[in-house]
Amino acid sequence: MTLPMSDPTAWATAMNNLGMAPLGIAGQPILPDFDPALGMMTGIPPITPMMPGLGIVPPPIPPDMPVVKEIIHCKSCTLFPPNPNLPPPATRERPPGCKTVFVGGLPENGTEQIIVEVFEQCGEIIAIRKSKKNFCHIRFAEEYMVDKALYLSGYRIRLGSSTDKKDTGRLHVDFAQARDDLYEWECKQRMLAREERHRRRMEEERLRPPSPPPVVHYSDHECSIVAEKLKDDSKFSEAVQTLLTWIERGEVNRRSANNFYSMIQSANSHVRRLVNEKAAHEKDMEEAKEKFKQALSGILIQFEQIVAVYHSASKQKAWDHFTKAQRKNISVWCKQAEEIRNIHNDELMGIRREEEMEMSDDEIEEMTETKETEESALVSQAEALKEENDSLRWQLDAYRNEVELLKQEQGKVHREDDPNKEQQLKLLQQALQGMQQHLLKVQEEYKKKEAELEKLKDDKLQVEKKKK
Repeated sequence: MTLPMSDPTAWATAMNNLGMAPLGIAGQPILPDFDPALGMMTGIPPITPMMPGLGIVPPPIPPDMPVVKEIIHCKSCTLFPPNPNLPPPATRERPPGCKTVFVGGLPENGTEQIIVEVFEQCGEIIAIRKSKKNFCHIRFAEEYMVDKALYLSGYRIRLGSSTDKKDTGRLHVDFAQARDDLYEWECKQRMLAREERHRRRMEEERLRPPSPPPVVHYSDHECSIVAEKLKDDSKFSEAVQTLLTWIERGEVNRRSANNFYSMIQSANSHVRRLVNEKAAHEKDMEEAKEKFKQALSGILIQFEQIVAVYHSASKQKAWDHFTKAQRKNISVWCKQAEEIRNIHNDELMGIRREEEMEMSDDEIEEMTETKETEESALVSQAEALKEENDSLRWQLDAYRNEVELLKQEQGKVHREDDPNKEQQLKLLQQALQGMQQHLLKVQEEYKKKEAELEKLKDDKLQVEKKKK
């Protein structure tokens, strides 16, 4: 707030009444310039901040402590602060762009000159509308001046040294709605919106790709240049766009028809290059798929070997020599390896199923394929299933051998007199049951693969009959 001291003599008298010598700042403003961004006073001289008379607003204090306001001496009146222990005066919601305040509780003998004397310390006053009922509306030049005026809410005002009731009052300052304030605020918001739209438009123009160069007009010289560009793969797109523009402009006539026909013929020859390029890319993609499938098959083989190591370590003759922690780790590792192996195996089977579906679609769409192509596709599928059947058969034999070994160990336990006989017998029975269940699963899978192989053979015979 900027509250200039208009009566230096009153200031010196107040200091003497408090038992303090004048500080030599008579005629200076009580509060220097107010900084609305900081919400505090700036430029206060470095004197003890709690001394009375140095300013209306004390230095920043904790929010839970009451704000102690000071007495304000004006030329024709005196403002006494409210009780700091009372709650702050209530105010209505602040209207947008508010520059007008309502001031109530004025003395009956208060004039417009006294109102100006009190509130011009808050900032430049644009207009005052005073009523006969001890209240008025004050419009300031800026919005932050309203905050300074609200600071005076709750002050008791006394005109001169009179104690008459008509010369006293309690100020109540609050926000007031005014059409002028709202209109100026809306104008400001529209201006800010225009500036934002302009900024965004400039940003979009800066980020927008440059416009293509204009197409040259048709001439024999330009026609020869475009004809050469049509034969160059790197410049074909630019040249064909120029050719399209010329045709749409109506440049084709009897004199230039032969030139345009030769350029269209060059564009047609580019189709063969595009087809060959597409075929080369398809070949690269097929080679990459085949390479990936081979690498995935090699990974699966190594997973099978690792899982076989875990299964061998889980057998009784090796399992007894491991500690409990080591057995737990081996079991966890075995389970993780089996899960990863199954995921990769499903992925490989999915690739093979996709290949089979592609082959079947080709057979449905292209019934005129040669006999050699169909036989090679069926033979490759049969070979893949044969390899899977062989691997399953080997697993079946391995599990059968493990079951036989477990049966022999179970018989040995029955013959020997061992105090842990019953416990070992239970463990062997549990292991035997697990092996038998796994054996049944392997047998079922093997039967499914055999059925698929028989179905492929029947399909092959039907294809051969159709060809005959």
